[in-house]
Amino acid sequence: MINDILNQYKPVASEEVIHWEWVGGAEDFPGDAGACVKYKGLQVAVFNFTRIGKWYACQNLCPHKMEMVIARGMIGEAGGIPKVACPMHKQNFSLEDGSCMTTDLPALATFPVKVVDGQVFVGFNI
Repeated sequence: MINDILNQYKPVASEEVIHWEWVGGAEDFPGDAGACVKYKGLQVAVFNFTRIGKWYACQNLCPHKMEMVIARGMIGEAGGIPKVACPMHKQNFSLEDGSCMTTDLPALATFPVKVVDGQVFVGFNI
């Protein structure tokens, strides 16, 4: 059952996007923090990393505790890699590729983000 939930989340590369979902205006997302959006039953954490001028999106599901909490995690950098720390157990995940930077936990699925005229879109292949 746990694997069934995790298997719902698959990473999407920019070249695999078949649909860009509008998730809100840039002003709707807090700076240097995350917010959760839903798409077809998936919960996706969207991060406006204003300190470095980039946007990121990944699954909101923590692969360790199986709770929808990643959007509440603190973001920062480790070795120049943008990361989010799960608020439940403080494991760090790369916002670039979803890999766990601190243990051998499964990677988070990541999704491309684009901002057009102040509107934020997340890319999906479903």
